[in-house]
Order: sequence, then structure tokens, then C-alpha cells
Amino acid sequence: MGRYTFAPQNVHKTASLLIAAKQTKAPPPWFDIIGSQPPAKRLVRMPKQRPQKAGKKSSKLFTPINISYEEDRLRWEYFNDHPWELARPRVVLEDDGKDQHKWDWSLPLDYALLRPGLSPKTVPFDERPEVIWDRTASAQGLRPINGESVVQRQWWLMRYADAPEAAAYDTARKEYYRYRHAREVEDRVAREEALAMGAFFGPGPLEIGMKLEDMYYENWKEWAIKEAQALKQLTQSAYSGIEEEDDDLSASLTTEDLQAVKEAVPGSKAGMTARGGAPIHPA
Repeated sequence: MGRYTFAPQNVHKTASLLIAAKQTKAPPPWFDIIGSQPPAKRLVRMPKQRPQKAGKKSSKLFTPINISYEEDRLRWEYFNDHPWELARPRVVLEDDGKDQHKWDWSLPLDYALLRPGLSPKTVPFDERPEVIWDRTASAQGLRPINGESVVQRQWWLMRYADAPEAAAYDTARKEYYRYRHAREVEDRVAREEALAMGAFFGPGPLEIGMKLEDMYYENWKEWAIKEAQALKQLTQSAYSGIEEEDDDLSASLTTEDLQAVKEAVPGSKAGMTARGGAPIHPA
């Protein structure tokens, strides 16, 4: 990293000296503009500070201000009621950065579905579900319908349709339920038709996840057994007394064996025999 250069701040001063020394016949076109709007003297942008009242300490003067939007509270309410919606993958990349201008939340989320009570024969061509879906998709900028759509639809109803928050939430939520239910039915029917025609589907994400979980569980089970055996062996090697479950050891000892080691057992000055230790050490 090199040093900071302040040469742009001296451009107007250098040009003024050249004009005063008659080194330049006429001032350049940018001379008056740079004179009225000189370059900034700070190399970093100052953060926006909190307004301070007179007589109070500036303890939070440089604390960043929390930026909040009106939809944040609506998002919290929806995703708190539907936590599994956060598990659905989303693409937040914008192609041109103008997605907001392409969205039209005045259309219901389930507008692409066939309205109840109408049959395809009696519906005009412009009101057919596939035509309506194309029009809706183009109005939404080919944006997928998900939990964020419910939030934006609720916010639109509250702002432009003057609907109460609870009523707007119920309306957007029910529209999304009908849309999601129709999509699931279509996927299920398409899968059944494909299976009837001889198609073969591999394991799904749930089956693959369960298989991986079982594999890692078996690996952990083998590791746990080895660790338990090693810990047991270490404990037995550090213990020099008689184990409680080995009751047959004392019963198998004969009188001759006890007499052979009787003189080797130390005693105290009070005549009490020493406690602990094995009478004999089996080979």
C-alpha cells in the first residue's frame, strides 16, 4: 500500500499560479467549477451520527444507527408462524437491479389458479389459467412465489387497499396457501403419471439425508465402543485392589496358599494386620 496523495486538492492552486504567471493563456473550462466546489479534504466518509441533546454525554455518538423498514415487522410475524419457509432455497441475485419496478403486488398470489365455479370451456381465452399465469409471471418479473411474496402482498394491501394489518395478513396468507396447495397437487399428479409410464426416480433428499445420518451414526458407534474399551483397560491397569465381582478368587485359595504368604503380610505395632492388597498374586 502506498501513501495517500493530495495532488487533486492542489490542482486549482497550481492552475491559479500558472494563470498569474501567464504560463496559460486562458483558464481551463473546469477552473471555475473546481474553485466553487473543491475536492473533499477527508479521504473517508464520516458516518452518520446520532443527534445529541445539550448537556448529555456523547457515549453513543459513534454507534451506528439501526436501519429498519416497515416490512421487517411483517416478516417477523410471518416467518415466526411459518419457520420452515426459511428452509426453502432462495436466489437474491438481481440481473439488472430493477426488480422492484417489475413487481406488481396488486394481483393476488393465487391469481394464476382457476377460480372456483368456472370451467375451462366457459372461461374466455384471456381468462384461461395458463394465460393468466403468463400475465402474472410477467407482472412479477418471473419472481417465484414464496414467503417474501406474502409479506409484500400484505404490505400492498395495507398501504393501497387500506386493509387492517390482521385482515391483510389473512388475505395474503390464504392466497399463498391456495397457490402452494395447487403446486403440490400438480407435482404429485405429474409424479404419479411419470411412474405409471415407467419412469424411475432415485432417492429424494430425505432418503439421502437419512442414509448419511445412519452411516455417521454407525461410525460414531464403532468409535464409542473403542473409546469405552480403552477407558476400561486404563482404569483396570491403574487399580491394584480386589474387584468386587471377582468373589471366586478368595474361594479358590487353599490353606497352603494362605500359609505360604502369611509371613509376607506386614502388620502394625498394635498387632493389627494390614488392610488392602491381595493375599496372593495369581500367575
